[in-house]
Amino acid sequence: MFAAGFGTRMKKLTQDRPKPLIEVAGRPLIDHALDLAQQESCDPIVANLHYKADMLSAHLSAKDVRTVIEAPHILETGGGLRNALSILGNHPVVTLNTDAVWAGPNPVALLRNFWNPDKMDALLICIPRENAIGYQRSGDFLLSETGKIKRGPGLVYGGVQIIKTEELSDITETAFSLNLLWDRMLRSDRLYGLCYPGKWCDVGHPEGIKMAEKMLENDHV
Repeated sequence: MFAAGFGTRMKKLTQDRPKPLIEVAGRPLIDHALDLAQQESCDPIVANLHYKADMLSAHLSAKDVRTVIEAPHILETGGGLRNALSILGNHPVVTLNTDAVWAGPNPVALLRNFWNPDKMDALLICIPRENAIGYQRSGDFLLSETGKIKRGPGLVYGGVQIIKTEELSDITETAFSLNLLWDRMLRSDRLYGLCYPGKWCDVGHPEGIKMAEKMLENDHV
């Protein structure tokens, strides 16, 4: 789970806590993400930490989550994932962002059911723009009928994927985005996406909190 960021879009809400500990519907954001992993019996579950790491470590200590602290500098998503491989191992892994809330089937379960390592190097969950609540940009990917994706306005990357990690060792940068690894997979025509049938809310900004809570309320009506 990616939990190292500074949460700058949250403004004053992250002055006294890391973004993953901001509450939505009475529970920290990271617990919503943790539910998805635990429901699918993901093991081990690892969270990478940097900003206010002590607070997150204390919260996760009783939840059977192992933590890796990025220090002295933050490593971004690609560097953070590579930094956790000593615990995760070198097989394909599930990664989750911790700043989104889901209403619908478990995206981890959907990815696992669709995953085909013979033809895929990564499988990303993608959200139709009309189901991406609180998202203000034009989208990230276009999805073909075969399930392959390419960059372009359309579907929104939902922050959950299954990804092979072997090529991380070939990237020379210390801190880098997983976009570098995706670009390699795009060139080899092995980057795939799966369209999510439910709703998803971006909670990377303050307005997203109320949006997510309203989405969850409607999901339980």
